[in-house]
Amino acid sequence: MLKLMKYMKPYLIIVLAIIALLFGQAMADLSLPDYMSDIVNNGIQQGGIEYAVPEVIRKSEYEKLVLLMTDSEREYVEGFYAPANSQIKDYGRFLKRFPLLNSEPAYSLKNRNNQKDERLNSIMGKAIMAVYGIETAGFEGMVDIPETMVRQSAAEYIKNEYKALGADIGKMQSGYILKTGLIMLLVAVLSMISTVLVGLLAARMSAGLGRDVRRSLFSKVVEFSGTEFDQFSTASLITRTTNDVQQIQMVMVMLFRMVFYAPILGIGGVIRVLSTNTNMGWIIAVAVMAILTLVLVLFFVAVPRFKIIQKLVDRLNLVTRESLEGMLVIRAFNTQKHEEQRFDEANTHLTRTHLFVSRIMALMMPIMMLIMNGISVLIVWVGAHQVDAGAMQVGSMMAFIQYTMHIIMAFLMISMVSIMLPRASVSAQRIAEVLSTKTAINDPESPTHFESGGPATVEFRNVSFRYPGAEDCVLQDISFTAKPGQTTALIGSTGSGKSTLVNLIPRFYDVSAGQILIDGTDIRHVTQRELRDRIGYVPQKGILFSGTIESNLRYGDENAPDALLEKAAQVAQASQFISEKPEGIQSPISQGGANVSGGQKQRLSIARALVKKPDIFIFDDSFSALDFKTDAALRKALRAESADSTVLIVAQRISTIKDADQIIVLDNGRIAGKGTHQELMANCQVYREIALSQLTEEELIS
Repeated sequence: MLKLMKYMKPYLIIVLAIIALLFGQAMADLSLPDYMSDIVNNGIQQGGIEYAVPEVIRKSEYEKLVLLMTDSEREYVEGFYAPANSQIKDYGRFLKRFPLLNSEPAYSLKNRNNQKDERLNSIMGKAIMAVYGIETAGFEGMVDIPETMVRQSAAEYIKNEYKALGADIGKMQSGYILKTGLIMLLVAVLSMISTVLVGLLAARMSAGLGRDVRRSLFSKVVEFSGTEFDQFSTASLITRTTNDVQQIQMVMVMLFRMVFYAPILGIGGVIRVLSTNTNMGWIIAVAVMAILTLVLVLFFVAVPRFKIIQKLVDRLNLVTRESLEGMLVIRAFNTQKHEEQRFDEANTHLTRTHLFVSRIMALMMPIMMLIMNGISVLIVWVGAHQVDAGAMQVGSMMAFIQYTMHIIMAFLMISMVSIMLPRASVSAQRIAEVLSTKTAINDPESPTHFESGGPATVEFRNVSFRYPGAEDCVLQDISFTAKPGQTTALIGSTGSGKSTLVNLIPRFYDVSAGQILIDGTDIRHVTQRELRDRIGYVPQKGILFSGTIESNLRYGDENAPDALLEKAAQVAQASQFISEKPEGIQSPISQGGANVSGGQKQRLSIARALVKKPDIFIFDDSFSALDFKTDAALRKALRAESADSTVLIVAQRISTIKDADQIIVLDNGRIAGKGTHQELMANCQVYREIALSQLTEEELIS
């Protein structure tokens, strides 16, 4: 995964925005239990009285309270209270809330925010409890009373005091609940907005990352030589570009929506739990240990299967690709059942492995829910005893449950990603393998250039070649020169190395020994682009791209004029079948050229090379699908069109090459003969045997 992190650089601002939003979302989610606790404790149980410090208190009651305080406490309290009369700042507000304030002398807080003072709450609360008669052990015996019980007990006294001053207690209670509820709603809306924005940004970043990785993969594969294509199968490269990238995208979304969020939520939940002073932190430890045990067990069971899954996807793609491409052969040999069995075997293996992993994932969720519900029951059981002992309020217990669920959910999110992460890690490793592959064919650091364009001489000088990993050479000590204006033909038995030889010219492979020179310049000393710009290549198998006939012809030169396209089609003997189509040159070509015949593919491939007007033509057995009449007409037109070019033809038919200026006969990777048709018939036994196997003596002489 780390090897792909460089693709995250363009999205650094988005990542920082996501992290900031996640912090905001976590803070909002963690504050909701506190507000819920306030509604239950203060709004419902205490009638909207939040603190043990009354805003307004009658003078008679105030004097009772201060009598039960020490001198230092009395002095501290007197610093917060002052006589409630028209001279104080908030007298009008007090009078509105407490209509009977004028009926007798009273005291009020100098500043409403002083209600939050912890020491003032403790002093006033205990004094109120003593006056109210809750604790009969005397003032000194109340030192160890829990703060929650002090405030809760003081609330009843303060409500009675407010009633005596004419306050509407019901309105105060409903106002407190409504205010806190609205704050909760606002916080929930902020959390929702953060969640939506995080999802949107994570999706955009993940999609962009997938696009960039796919682009890099495709660009890398385009640079591959035959050596690299031999290393990676086509099916595997497709899987790596699609399925593996998709796995990375999915994990990146979950990474930012869960993995980054989970630690913030979990740590925040732990801090909030510890701040509650409920002495139930051990329950969190029990929950975390249970979840970690479950995750580790699932992790070690499921991870090995993820590596197998990706290989099985490759296998399934391979079988499917072979079956689709070879469908006509399959039908011709009536082997549909065999191919169905192959596909079913690959599909069954993948399905079984997927089902195993899916069952593991499905098993995780109910166990997690069991742990969460079990922890909730444990909290209620332990919390009920603490509520009964006065060490905790009901709302605090409910908030503790919510914080615990947040912590468990954080571990749950991490565990879910930890199960998916190994598969993504395997996918990332497979992608990195392609991206880190060093191509065998590279441009030189200081390239030279061909002296000039135009006619080109191709020279093979003591060339030998072996495929990577092979022990024996496919070609050995090949030397010949192909000159401009001449046709050089290559012939030999199957496996003699004809196609391999011509594939060395465009540097699809590099020679193992010797040199290939164009106009005296080693082709390894120029850039691949400059080299291939001079070559018109027609492969053994005609390859067409989805689009139209015109788009395929313009593949040779996208700026070619229409007249050149028409002329190339005429030379390639393709004009007739093009004109017979209703849409002519605009006729569609399906994927792989499936809607045209083999001979039509070859003629369009030849026309495409002619449009390029190269200095060097390479025809790799490109006339094999043509009938003799079309073959002869094409070669005649081609000779006139390529009069100034160097032409190399690989062929199996003697009739195709008998008029060539130079014929190279290959046998087991070596040159068995070189010369014209007449010279080889007289001097080369291998050529003579090939020729007599195809034509009679009279046909060969004519």
